[in-house]
Amino acid sequence: MSKPYTDAGVVPVNGSQPVITYHPVTVDAPGRPSPLQVKVSVPATGGDLPVIVLSHGHGASNFLASMKGYAPLAEFWAAHGFAVIQPTHLDAGELGLREADLPDAPLFWYDRANDVRHVLDHLDDLQEQVPGLAARGLDADRVAAVGHSLGGMTVASLLGMQVLDPADQRPRDLSDPRIKAGVLIGAPGAGHDLADWARENYPVLQHVDFSTMTGAALVVAGDADLNPFFSGRVSYRSDAFTLSPGPGKTLLTLFGAEHIYGGVSGYDAAETSDEDPERVATLRALVWAYLRSRLFADDPAWQDAVDALAAAEQPLAEIEVK
Repeated sequence: MSKPYTDAGVVPVNGSQPVITYHPVTVDAPGRPSPLQVKVSVPATGGDLPVIVLSHGHGASNFLASMKGYAPLAEFWAAHGFAVIQPTHLDAGELGLREADLPDAPLFWYDRANDVRHVLDHLDDLQEQVPGLAARGLDADRVAAVGHSLGGMTVASLLGMQVLDPADQRPRDLSDPRIKAGVLIGAPGAGHDLADWARENYPVLQHVDFSTMTGAALVVAGDADLNPFFSGRVSYRSDAFTLSPGPGKTLLTLFGAEHIYGGVSGYDAAETSDEDPERVATLRALVWAYLRSRLFADDPAWQDAVDALAAAEQPLAEIEVK
């Protein structure tokens, strides 16, 4: 039998609320080959809600890698005070565009960053489409971005990471100062020792450069998140921390975590090779605490979480800061 979700006692968090979810909401994105649709999840009460834009992974599934996935994360963060906005990126399996003759297919890495920009450009329009949300309001000055796997690369780009592909003449800087903090969960690492399979199928990953990623970030890595099709290095998923400049970078290493980190992409998802609700509960509570303290300078949530982790008899993770 699986362990239960044990949010209480893992990391201190405030009380939860019922969650209101509304989708699809269409965001204006001229010229996009498919309409940009998002899912919005908010707590039942409260106004001036801080915002998390949650970027899904590439994944092998048709629907978890879209706005329809990541319920274990989105529902928790919304229940604890955030407005969570989930775009469906062009690489989502359900759109059927991965094999299309389109620039950047199958990853659509450049478009992904632009999707988040479109969301932030149209926060006012977005909240008008969600019944009752306009009267409560989104706090455009308190915006964070969280991404898993390829979504982590999306967040890295928005924090300043660049893709230095000599064949690509487009602007390299996709950073957005509206994003005050980012969280990268299992993001692709540096490309200097990329495995042959990834070089052939996802050549853009050869050109990732973290030296310009100056935005504040929590980098989440699993010490068992190893995929030889991408890299033989266990440290591959922590490159965004190791190779980016400080200060403002924190590395959270989850013990025993493989690439789905206990089941972040969906409840009882078949793609989860390390199913562990307690790991998910720990991860999402730590991310919540990190973002609370980043977006609200006087909020002690992160320090409380760090202290709780250090005091645990058998901690599920460790933290490094630079």
